[in-house]
Amino acid sequence: MASRSKAVVINEKDNVATAVAPMKTGSTVSIEVQGRVEKIKLLSDIPMGHKFALREIDKGADVIKYGEPIGMTTAAIAKGEHVHVHNVVSHRGRKEGA
Repeated sequence: MASRSKAVVINEKDNVATAVAPMKTGSTVSIEVQGRVEKIKLLSDIPMGHKFALREIDKGADVIKYGEPIGMTTAAIAKGEHVHVHNVVSHRGRKEGA
């Protein structure tokens, strides 16, 4: 029987995956990304429902989930690092020029 990944990538454009179970720092996650399986070593604990980076994301870059930008990084984020309010500001509710 095939084992299920503890994380999902919703859209092939995404630069983050979402944890479907809590995951610990140092563990390696095998996840399908754009039709191929990648192994990502986690640099942070990832609570269930939270995101982690699938690749390096520069400071000021968009965080892509659902194939759409959902926020902007406030710091560079390393592959395997937790992506959340401590390093991302949400696009939701933001007004241009505000």
